[in-house]
Amino acid sequence: MQALLGLIGKKLSHSLSQVYFREKFRQLGLTDIDYLLFEIGSIDELPKVLQKHDALVGFNVTIPYKEQMINYLDDVDNVVKQVGAVNTVAIDNGKLKGYNTDVVGFEKTMLPLLKKFDDQSVKALVLGTGGASKAVKFVLEKHDIGVVLVSRNIHQGEMTYEELTESVIEHHQLIINTTPLGMEPNVASFPDLPYDALKSEHVLIDLVYNPLETQFLKFGSAKGSTCVNGLTMLYAQADAAWDIWKGSVLR
Repeated sequence: MQALLGLIGKKLSHSLSQVYFREKFRQLGLTDIDYLLFEIGSIDELPKVLQKHDALVGFNVTIPYKEQMINYLDDVDNVVKQVGAVNTVAIDNGKLKGYNTDVVGFEKTMLPLLKKFDDQSVKALVLGTGGASKAVKFVLEKHDIGVVLVSRNIHQGEMTYEELTESVIEHHQLIINTTPLGMEPNVASFPDLPYDALKSEHVLIDLVYNPLETQFLKFGSAKGSTCVNGLTMLYAQADAAWDIWKGSVLR
C-alpha cells in the first residue's frame, strides 16, 4: 500500500467517512490507498498512531480533538488561525499542517437555506462551543449573521440552555446543533430547547448525519421548520480535504 488516510477521534462507530472515501477511491480507480479509523482515548496517543502508520499522508479530525490537534502541528493555514480548530491534516516529509474544511462544508450547507429568509437581519443560535461550533461561527460572521453561542456552562458572551426562553427562540430564526447529541448510538438525546416556540420560519441545521433525522430535527419538522442534517457538510468537507491530500496521493 503506497498511501494511507484516516480519521482520528474518540468514538468513531457513527462515522461514514471511511465508507465515503473508500467509494471515492473505487470510483477513481485508486487501488493502492486506504482510509482507516483511528480511535484514541486521548490526543496524547496521536504520536503512536503516526509512528505505527508511517504511510499516512493525511487524516481528518473529529470530536473531541479539533482544538487540541493544533498543538501537535508544525503549521496551520490562515483559516485555522482565524477559526481556532482543525479537522484536516496533511503530512509532507514528516511535517503536519492543519486545515479547516468544516468551513467549506458548513458554508455549502447554509448558503442555499438563507434564501428562506426575506430580510438580512437573520440571527443564529449555535448549540455547542467545541471545534465544530468555531467553524460554524466563522462562516456565520463572514456572512454578517448575528451569532449567539449556547453552552452547558456559564461563559461570558454565551448563553446557557436554561436561558433559552421561547422569546429567544422566536428571535433566532437559524438554529445549528454542533453537539453530538442525537448521534448514534445515543439517538434519544437532544439539545434542551423550548421546541414549542419553533415555527415554519425557523431553519434547523444539525451537523449530525447518523441518524439522518435526529430527535432535534424531528421536533423541528413537527413545527413546520425547515430541517437539514449534516450529510451535505460531511461530503463537502471530505471533498475539500481530498483536494488538499490528492497531490501527495497521486504524485
